[in-house]
Amino acid sequence: HLELELGSLRAGKANPRMLDTVTVDYYGNQTPLNQVANIGTPDPKTIAIQPWEKTMIEPIERAIINANLGFAPMNNGELIRISIPALTEERRKTLVKQVHMEGENARISIRSARKDANDEIKQLEKDGLSEDASKTASDEIQKVTDSYGEKIDQVVKAKEEDIMKI
Repeated sequence: HLELELGSLRAGKANPRMLDTVTVDYYGNQTPLNQVANIGTPDPKTIAIQPWEKTMIEPIERAIINANLGFAPMNNGELIRISIPALTEERRKTLVKQVHMEGENARISIRSARKDANDEIKQLEKDGLSEDASKTASDEIQKVTDSYGEKIDQVVKAKEEDIMKI
């Protein structure tokens, strides 16, 4: 989930995943953009969106603007292009803070899951689970928690490096 969230943060180069959160009104249903159009990156600074139906150009353009991603889509009647501007130093620092915030949210979710699992073990111990089995299960939960914590650190560090790379 963290990688999906961070994928939509732009790091200065075009990436179709930047539009993963965009949904389009497709015949009355909110539909993910990638289900109504082909999305590609013809060059590192441009995202090209080719709707499968020409009538979808206006709704797609409107959806991109309404998503508040900071993009200004341009269309030529067949294709929508988004130019990705270079990131300023200030914007990079803001994005890094956002990355760290998403990482912390992921850590909170993991700690919450650990607490729920440990509470379940305590309940099982009251219901007759041996103390050794309880300790083993708690240790295993802590190992899993630690490994996910390390993975979060790696993902956050990689995204931070990607953003700060000029």
